[in-house]
Amino acid sequence: MAVHFDYAGRVVLVTGGTKGIGRGIAEAFLAAGAAVVVCGRSAPEVPVRANGRDARFIACDVRDIDSLKALFATIAAELGRLDVVVNNAGGAPSALAATASPRFHESIIRLNLLAPLNAAQLANQVMQKQADGGVVIFIGSIGSLRPAPGTAAYSAAKAGVAMLGWGLAQEWAPKVRVMTVSPGLVHTDQADVHYGDATVSAAVAHTIPMKRMATPQDIGNACLMMAAPEMAYATGSNLYVHGGGEPPVFQTVVDHLTKAGA
Repeated sequence: MAVHFDYAGRVVLVTGGTKGIGRGIAEAFLAAGAAVVVCGRSAPEVPVRANGRDARFIACDVRDIDSLKALFATIAAELGRLDVVVNNAGGAPSALAATASPRFHESIIRLNLLAPLNAAQLANQVMQKQADGGVVIFIGSIGSLRPAPGTAAYSAAKAGVAMLGWGLAQEWAPKVRVMTVSPGLVHTDQADVHYGDATVSAAVAHTIPMKRMATPQDIGNACLMMAAPEMAYATGSNLYVHGGGEPPVFQTVVDHLTKAGA
């Protein structure tokens, strides 16, 4: 789908763009012609590449404001502009709120809410000076709509991200557009850690109306669309990319018991 979008001459930063969803987003923008920068704490073992073009890697810990400032300074100095920032870096291990430490909760909020805010602020400083402004995209989560045990702090942070995107869209318009793309279940190279082995993953995927989980490329395509000039009036919006969403638990139980009694 990337061939439908032309980002030639544009500079795109994808935080956490070396693996998983972030890598899919970076590959999508590369395929659409953009000059793509990815950042992370360590360089990828395999370069982020699409259509024979590589993304540039710059080491950065997004939780550290000085590291973020150095990242944006390097992009401005060496690439001369910044058109799209995708705030993708984030995540959290499962941890029950009753036993997780305050330090753990603080680290989850810092990574998933404060770091994207800091990155967006730095991006805005660059983009407001550009004649055609720019776009900031936050990667949210379906977890912002429905809680799950072990993800309380993460889900709360992602709910905050969605409101953050809307609030910044009001403050920074019309030159800088801000929006959120919120994935549902995504099949990445870490799928076994999150969902179980291939058999379990397939069973989970079957519960989704589209009968599959999203791919990182699906999320990349959504970002391409939202960052496009044709979507300018969608600033402040939150796009859920969840294949129709997960059916409610009660429906799963009813279907199971109905089949068992048949």
